[in-house]
Amino acid sequence: MTPFAPALVRLRTRWQRLLPGGHRGTLQAALAGAAPLDLRIVGRVFLHAALVGVAAGLIGAAFFAGLEYFQRFILEDLAGYVPLRADGEFAFARGANRTPFRPWLLVLLPAIGGLACGFLVRFAREAKGGGGDATIEAFHHRGGVIRRRVIWVKALASLCSLGTGGAGGREGPTMLIGGALGSLVARVLQVNSRERRILLVAGVAAGISAVFRTPLGAALLAVEFLYKDGFESDALIPSVLASVISYSVVISLLGQTTLFGHVDHFPLTVAHLPLYVVLALVVCFAGALFVKVLRVSRRAFQRVPVPAWVRPGIGGLCLGVFATPIILFVGNAVHVRGQGLGLLGGGYGAVQMAIGGSPWLPDGWLGAQLLFVLAMAKLIASALTIGSEGSAGDFAPSLAIGGLLGGAFGRAAVLLFHDPRIQPGAFALVGMAVFYGGIAHVPLSALILVCELAGNYDLLVPLMLALGISFVAMRRVSLYDSQAATQTDSPVHRDAFILGVLEGVRVRDVLPGPTLFRTLKPDTPAKDMLAILAEADTQDVFPVVDQAEQLVGLVSSGTLRVVAVENDGIAWLLAADLMQPAVSVTLENDLRTASARLLANTLREIPVVDVTGKVLAMLDETDIAQWHINAAGSDSKTPLPVSRPRGGWLG
Repeated sequence: MTPFAPALVRLRTRWQRLLPGGHRGTLQAALAGAAPLDLRIVGRVFLHAALVGVAAGLIGAAFFAGLEYFQRFILEDLAGYVPLRADGEFAFARGANRTPFRPWLLVLLPAIGGLACGFLVRFAREAKGGGGDATIEAFHHRGGVIRRRVIWVKALASLCSLGTGGAGGREGPTMLIGGALGSLVARVLQVNSRERRILLVAGVAAGISAVFRTPLGAALLAVEFLYKDGFESDALIPSVLASVISYSVVISLLGQTTLFGHVDHFPLTVAHLPLYVVLALVVCFAGALFVKVLRVSRRAFQRVPVPAWVRPGIGGLCLGVFATPIILFVGNAVHVRGQGLGLLGGGYGAVQMAIGGSPWLPDGWLGAQLLFVLAMAKLIASALTIGSEGSAGDFAPSLAIGGLLGGAFGRAAVLLFHDPRIQPGAFALVGMAVFYGGIAHVPLSALILVCELAGNYDLLVPLMLALGISFVAMRRVSLYDSQAATQTDSPVHRDAFILGVLEGVRVRDVLPGPTLFRTLKPDTPAKDMLAILAEADTQDVFPVVDQAEQLVGLVSSGTLRVVAVENDGIAWLLAADLMQPAVSVTLENDLRTASARLLANTLREIPVVDVTGKVLAMLDETDIAQWHINAAGSDSKTPLPVSRPRGGWLG
């Protein structure tokens, strides 16, 4: 009974006094069918989600600030390298003095950071790599449990990897850190397994919101990236609440700004929709290539005959050797020596350049070619860091590659069609959404994320069109190997789904007719029981009935086989000596009840009785399994086990 129940009763009484007599019956029927809302459970989940949001907001802000300071000290003050940042990434002011660019040091720094990352990950192996797959794995296969140590191990390992130039993003690590915070809150508050999984998802949403600053998109992404099709609906509202609170904490500490600052408006031009279709196909091809290169890189690093903790260091060295010459060559060509190009770090600064341009970005075909080359270089750089299991996320590189490709495509379209209405920034934003939304199977959250980043919904129609194409084209490509196809394919939902189906089916629906079975009397001697066992070789359980044919107990075939082995002194044994308590179901019981009683009593078949207790038939577990197979079809991924063939039937 909730605190609102007495108020509901008083309200009903007052309305009954006001209504004419003919209408009172209708009102009574309506109110009688309304179950009061149990606000204790709802309020508890919301309170827990709010705690997760506060914790994720504080740790997310600390992680963002710590990474900013660490990158500034390592990359800028030591190596003289200036990362290319988006407008909203500047959290702290910087002095005018600048260290001279030291390319030789930039080659070595990612390797040093990778070694430190690998050493730290030894304390929590689930903290390796991007973090998205580990989070999904914890949800589907570990009941929402992530160890507490993951919080500090993942944070420190990510600082070492990203702070020294690792080509990955902050969002992947904060997914895992936020999920670990949700799991920790669930452990401290001792909630059940379902609430623990919800809090893990809420933590993921809060972690993304803390560093990406898109509260609605982060909440949708957290519930959508768990599956290739569908989303975790139970966690949606707690995720929204945790995301909003985390976002509020971060902007209170670091200030309110969007990642790309003030983005121009992009009015819809229907004639440009075919261009977005072509863009979607191009970006889908690049997305499939990215996933393929990531897997090839991961397999290649796994074959290197060194300890696992050394591999991120080797990946960092490869990254430095690959990226530094490009930075030198392009920097000298555009007269910005030591200027970041988005190859190191998340790459949001490169997307900012693709959206709004840059003073040093060339015009014409050279600018389009440079954006395309940077996209391909970013793809390889990210594969070196993530494939070697460096602690860097795949979320930011995906958005960066898609944004660079979209920007290059938009500039090329302007040059080809000479249409001043074409805005390359719009194509960059759509490319971001299509790239990540396609390979991660998160079209809805990708759409909302880009709209939040742009600060408007001008691109809603192009985004819907392009994401629809990517959703179809990328069906067999997945960035996250741990994603379940649907909820019914997730281990945490599979059993509940089966039991839910079984609840709607009665025992009489699976019995085609009376079964041929043998019964025993309480005084049936062992010799006769063994003879019956030999004749009824397909019967596993023998009902024991009294003189009125009512069920009084059960004797299993396993018990009789033990008696058959012990030949000495069995002549005096009766069925009453061997029987276990009576267990049965009726024709009106559902299959879930029947399955539960079979499992609880370790039986393979159970008597079906009428209201008087008379045995009508025997329900075998094979009957339940065969019904499930027939109902689900041959493609069912969750068939119940078929134990053995049934005995004869009486038609």
